Amino acid sequence: MSRGFNADGWFSRPQSAAPSAGLLRELRNAGMTHVRLPVPAERAMPRFASASEREELLRELGRAVEQLLSLGYFVSIDLHPGDRFNRLHRADPAASMDEMKGAWTDLARIVRNAPRGRIFAELLNEPDVEAVRWQSEVEELAGFVRRLLPETTLIVGPVNWQRADSLPNFRPLSDLNIVYAIHFYDPMVFTHQGHWDAKDPLHAIIGLPYPVRADDPEVSAIRRQLSSERSTAALQMLDKAIAASAASNGMEKWLEPAVAWQRRFSRPIIINEFGVLKAAAPRDSRLRWLSAVTAYARQQCWGWAHWELAQGFGLVDDRTGMPDAGVLRALGAR
Repeated sequence: MSRGFNADGWFSRPQSAAPSAGLLRELRNAGMTHVRLPVPAERAMPRFASASEREELLRELGRAVEQLLSLGYFVSIDLHPGDRFNRLHRADPAASMDEMKGAWTDLARIVRNAPRGRIFAELLNEPDVEAVRWQSEVEELAGFVRRLLPETTLIVGPVNWQRADSLPNFRPLSDLNIVYAIHFYDPMVFTHQGHWDAKDPLHAIIGLPYPVRADDPEVSAIRRQLSSERSTAALQMLDKAIAASAASNGMEKWLEPAVAWQRRFSRPIIINEFGVLKAAAPRDSRLRWLSAVTAYARQQCWGWAHWELAQGFGLVDDRTGMPDAGVLRALGAR
């Protein structure tokens, strides 16, 4: 799981377009070793999909895994919920646990068909419940999946979008064959500038550089703009980013909680989501941020998986449909 990317959108709906074989081969040749496959939970759960729909998903997933393994990748199957499951999860603990177990009963069939050690099972992406409740649930769910997959490495993460600062309140499981996944998008005022939702406070921010330094004229200009527009939420996020970057590039400020947690518990960590929206961020700053994240991960012996492949955060060059060479160099993948 040392160098990877998320193939988001591959299974968003029946007959979704798969990445081209040429693109996948090019990324493997460039040094990528791991593909995280986000599987829409609602397509895998009995409450939300019929038996025939779930079987179709399994066929699609099986073909994808076979292709990726043939190219030399390691693969994570990520149970990736949407709003429907998240609403159920918050409202009905028993029913949501049944759905997660039902999904993994089926997904385990795909995992068992793969060679030992080549495929990993990520139990649930970004659990949207309270930390205490998720601690209990993930222990139960991990025990259930472990009985289905006795030798498979499992992947689990904390609540609150799996932020690094959520790890201190997350207790590692007794099972030692588990990797702990965090997600990283800080500072969000940089990574999510030009946000797709026009109502989001970050929608109007364009061209914010990284690192976010108080003495940078571009940062100062954006700060004045937010002040004049009384964009309180965005201004607070910007000031937090300035403070984090005051003495460094900010990585230590944001990720130290995960380092401290790992030091305490000696468990492996992966950053299996991180990225920058391409449309509004200055390209050189985006590349600088990506390079800083992967350099920090290497220092800590963490694996990583870029979010994502060919959409708003993607590492594909939109003009050519092939990997962006500058992004690959920034990631340290080639």
